[in-house]
Amino acid sequence: MPTLTVVSSSYRTFRPRAARVVTLAMAVTVLVLTACLIAFLPTLNLGDQLGFAVIGLLIAGFCVRQASVKAEADDDGLTVRNLVYSRRLEWAEIVSVRFGSGRAWVQLDLADGDTLAVMGIQRADGAYAEAEARRLATLVAQHTATSQDD
Repeated sequence: MPTLTVVSSSYRTFRPRAARVVTLAMAVTVLVLTACLIAFLPTLNLGDQLGFAVIGLLIAGFCVRQASVKAEADDDGLTVRNLVYSRRLEWAEIVSVRFGSGRAWVQLDLADGDTLAVMGIQRADGAYAEAEARRLATLVAQHTATSQDD
């Protein structure tokens, strides 16, 4: 009999809303416009057509990568996938969660003195982003609390 894994709602994946919609729509638009350019410009030779196709695919690929930013929490830590790279953090590595005014996305202060942006929670999402930042801060607090929480 298959086992059913239940994921706590506090461990839901952190993803932006507005950025995902906009960048996926942009990817589709770029691909459609690129196809139209290639199909309806009679003066393009094969090299030009290939050049347009490559550029269109690169732009669409960038948009899809932007739409895929996220942060995944589990019992052991947080995996942050940003635009360029991904990083796995243990809960003990995260000192604090910041999302003050002027920040485009959540920023983590790390135990090694470094900071890490979490592009999966973006200011453009307004109140939803604020709630997600609080949820992440709560997870950090729950997993880093000690008996002598100083």
